[in-house]
Amino acid sequence: MHQPTPPSATAGRAAVVPGQPPPGGAFRSAGLPASHAALIGVALPGLVISGEGGQLTGRGLDGFYRSGRRLLSRCEVRVAGREPLAVQGRTTGADRARFVGVLRVSPGAGPDPDLVVERTRHADGTERITLTSASPRPLRLPVEVSLATDLADLGAIASGRPGPELAATVHDSGLRWTSPAGRVSVTSQPPPADALASAGLMRWEIELPPGGSRTLDLRVRLEGAGPLRPVGRSATNPLATARAQGDTTAVEALLRTSVEDLHALLLRDLAHPGDVYLAAGAPWRCGMSPAEALAGARMALPLGTRLAAGTLRALGRTQRGARDPQAGLIPGPRRDAGIHLPPGCTGTEATLLFPVLLAEARRWGLPEQDTQELLPVAERCLAWLRNTVGDGPFLCDPSPGGPVRCETQAHALRAALLGADLLDDCGRPGGAGLRQWADELRAAFRERFWVEDRGGGRPAAALTPDGRTVPYLGAAAAHLLDTGLLGAGEYAAGLLDKVRTEQLARLLGAPAMDSGWGLRGLGAKEPGHNPFGHRGGAVRVHETAVAVAGLGAAGYEREAAGLLSGLLAAAEAFGHRLPEMYAGEQRTAGGVPLPHPAACRPSATSAAAGVLLMTAVAGIRPDAPAGTVTLRPLRGAPLGEVSLTGLRVAGAPFSVRISRLGLAMVEEAADGLQLGA
Repeated sequence: MHQPTPPSATAGRAAVVPGQPPPGGAFRSAGLPASHAALIGVALPGLVISGEGGQLTGRGLDGFYRSGRRLLSRCEVRVAGREPLAVQGRTTGADRARFVGVLRVSPGAGPDPDLVVERTRHADGTERITLTSASPRPLRLPVEVSLATDLADLGAIASGRPGPELAATVHDSGLRWTSPAGRVSVTSQPPPADALASAGLMRWEIELPPGGSRTLDLRVRLEGAGPLRPVGRSATNPLATARAQGDTTAVEALLRTSVEDLHALLLRDLAHPGDVYLAAGAPWRCGMSPAEALAGARMALPLGTRLAAGTLRALGRTQRGARDPQAGLIPGPRRDAGIHLPPGCTGTEATLLFPVLLAEARRWGLPEQDTQELLPVAERCLAWLRNTVGDGPFLCDPSPGGPVRCETQAHALRAALLGADLLDDCGRPGGAGLRQWADELRAAFRERFWVEDRGGGRPAAALTPDGRTVPYLGAAAAHLLDTGLLGAGEYAAGLLDKVRTEQLARLLGAPAMDSGWGLRGLGAKEPGHNPFGHRGGAVRVHETAVAVAGLGAAGYEREAAGLLSGLLAAAEAFGHRLPEMYAGEQRTAGGVPLPHPAACRPSATSAAAGVLLMTAVAGIRPDAPAGTVTLRPLRGAPLGEVSLTGLRVAGAPFSVRISRLGLAMVEEAADGLQLGA
């Protein structure tokens, strides 16, 4: 399925998807460059990728980037002709990292380092180098910074063909590089004593008194472009800065990091600057991915509805027109589905998510004016659904001729029921027909999709075009539990009856699916299971969070608590910045989850999943049009006492506390908002 250029495509030119060739070329035999050990700072459209040692070497992904273009590939520091010995490198925020190295520079100093070299690197294209002396005598040290760039596109770098380093020229207080792709300069404060273009070198003579410090500030700039102004640091940032506190310290760290990562991944539609949405993730997908942008905005609704509104408006402008055979579809690329099924179309998922996000955003407090503006697009999405299904009960993906996927039917049912609710509330026709079709889908699904076995049965992953079941069990089945929020704090009825929902809950909580770190994409006992398969056994954070929320809402809180505990433990191992996926190896005592070398980190859906988890623990179910909010926290208080502040319901700050007994208390809310039953 062809995908038109998404909004602000230039803001994230490279969109490399694991399992698919990077733009502009085929894979090298080794595949994508590994990114799991990199320290990635994000403030889109700015990006910086560093190794743990701190030196930008020009190898692999190292460099400062803007809009998918590498502005600087090499930045190596030497003091007195030597590289500092790296002792620590870590991220200190979503957009920055700190590196510390040491040297022995005084004669007869013994084994102890007496010079500390600290580098603080920001995704906005700046780096601060601070030298601090512990020597008892004054020091005079030559400091050199070796710089280079190839001005390569991230897609070319991922393909293993970035191109040669460019020749530098001396410019102002630094160096400049020029190619058809643009012109980049690096300047410093204070200016260097020498700048050698042929060597790409800037040099200073630094004098340090005993115990003294000196600082060098470097700035990388794409000439002709305006200053880098990340949306997440602007006054128009659409996301509230929520906070968590409680008995479990991992809760506070996870929510804080999740919110920071969401801020860092925000992009502005250049043609419509008031509309902001989430990029899919760094480093591979720093542009719009429709299904993930919608899913991320949906999970982030507790931080406000402005992100949802911007995402819906941006994607509404890409919707296929009335003369198109796929009128009403929101286009999206194909996505690999593992070894058992052909690739699916993310456009199908995006089209079904659009009315769901609009309906739920309205429950969280989306202004009526925005709802009315976006309603025609949602109606066309629902019309596409009905027209594509035709007289049958099931929706193929891709359509026509594709398999009937389990999760696609779950998305379709949710769209129909929440869409019908939305149409009724807005006085528009069509709700009755959608509900009638939803009943037909539910009956047909229960008859055709359940595979009986000795263990009590399971939902099939799909039906093939000739009607055979694909019987494997994967994490995609968790979407059967995500039925969508209706009014009065109630969730829509799903595709499974109570008995089969209980069986699915048991399966998701069993060791074959629950790795101890989260849900495996494919059960450990299924043919073709691969713990590193991004749809074949790896843990995908988004689907695990969906399972936690769905299991909790359905009353299967033991299974929900088990998966929640695994995700929190994995988050701690990853410094509370969860990647989009990691290996589905079984958890062992004292072990840590294995990273996936091609995973995005940060990832929009993984960051937003942190918000969804906290909302699920508290059981927050708003109905802003009715002026109510219902609280149904997880019984048993699996995280102990938890306090959530800085959320937004009905356009106003909302805070809630869950006691150790599992009781919920509202501590801040909009005037007039009533607690529902």
